[in-house]
Amino acid sequence: MPDANVVVLTGATRGLGRAMADRLIEEGHTVIGCGRSLSGIKELESSYKSPHRFDCVDVVNDSQVAEWAQSVIAQVGPPDLLLNNAATVNPNAPVWEVSAEDFDSVIDVNIKGVANVLRHFVPSMVEQSSGIIVNFSSGWGRSTSPEVGPYCATKWAIEGLTQSLAQELPDGMAAIPLNPGVINTELLQSCFGSGAAHYPDPEEWSHYAVPYILGIRPSQNGQSLSVTP
Repeated sequence: MPDANVVVLTGATRGLGRAMADRLIEEGHTVIGCGRSLSGIKELESSYKSPHRFDCVDVVNDSQVAEWAQSVIAQVGPPDLLLNNAATVNPNAPVWEVSAEDFDSVIDVNIKGVANVLRHFVPSMVEQSSGIIVNFSSGWGRSTSPEVGPYCATKWAIEGLTQSLAQELPDGMAAIPLNPGVINTELLQSCFGSGAAHYPDPEEWSHYAVPYILGIRPSQNGQSLSVTP
């Protein structure tokens, strides 16, 4: 990819998203990030000035995403790299004990949120037949575990959605479902408890993950990829 990329990143205020934002900016790229936490957005804004941009956007809200995308594209043009990272997980429970509210939340963020971002950013990328789209999947998008059924369902959906999208893109572009690996984030702590501490934290992960992501090429379109140390 070019030395100076415009990177659109969802879920930028914490976990993997915040670590990726830090690393991408450190590497000289322009990061356009969003998140639901106003305090997290303000902290990013105080740390990184223009040309970087951070907005409080709920990816579940299609009209918010539409307004954000329109403004971003008018300001910096289509992204070179689109990272659909925002995600949530259900509290550990058998599928039949997961409340409708918790199930809906996981579906809304992890699937509909990704679709909303694609809907409003991808047309500008397709118009110039350029750009890489990375939709964050999971090891649980290719295998399963008990008590995280809704999360597994969403990440299997991301695999299918992304591979279908890959078949629709023009030459010169790529859509990739990416398994980031097992990282000690709040999401993992929710699932693994204290066992999450055995895995690398987002900061450590970002030092090998960001170069890997930046190395994805159009020739890899549709491949299910995984980040490994």
